[in-house]
Amino acid sequence: MSRQNKRGALGRLVVVALALLTAVFVTGCGSTISGRAQPEANGTVDAISVTKPPTTPSNKPTTAPKPGKTDFQAEIGDCVTLGGTTEDATIDKAACGSPESNYKVIGKTQRSSQCVSDRDSYYVETVNGVEQGAFCLDIDWVVGGCMDVGGDIAKRIDCTQHIKDGVKVLKILQNVADVNSCGAGNSGFVKKERHFVVCVQDL
Repeated sequence: MSRQNKRGALGRLVVVALALLTAVFVTGCGSTISGRAQPEANGTVDAISVTKPPTTPSNKPTTAPKPGKTDFQAEIGDCVTLGGTTEDATIDKAACGSPESNYKVIGKTQRSSQCVSDRDSYYVETVNGVEQGAFCLDIDWVVGGCMDVGGDIAKRIDCTQHIKDGVKVLKILQNVADVNSCGAGNSGFVKKERHFVVCVQDL
């Protein structure tokens, strides 16, 4: 869901899908636990863009991937604070919707490749380069709240701030996969696999 025109930076955010990395060194056993992340190749689209109608999802039952083993502990639905950089990130639990929260856990898998394709990011822990477990992440969007999405890691901001890549969440529409549902002049994050759209406007 790459966003065009003035939302190029926002496109990079979801395209970059916010990588998460932490490194923890285990002494005495010679192994290294580290984190790694890879961006999701999608962003936002302007509401005036033309998009293809969503395909009908399959009715076949799916089996959720088993979670891996990680030092960081969180459950699906928990929110986190992601900080640092893509190469040296920090991660901690946070109350959803709070000033500290910027991502929400939407899945737990053994490998990052098992995360849903339209996630915003993932956090994965590795031991000597081998993935041990991953947390699939979405931005912790709050209707009426604002986010700075201009960097590699999204940040919650006050809506009175005038930031180049700041956006305000207008609404979250379920069971749609077309940004035109947001209305003319607005933009949105389109989640085609999970069929919802986060409608936003520039600050």
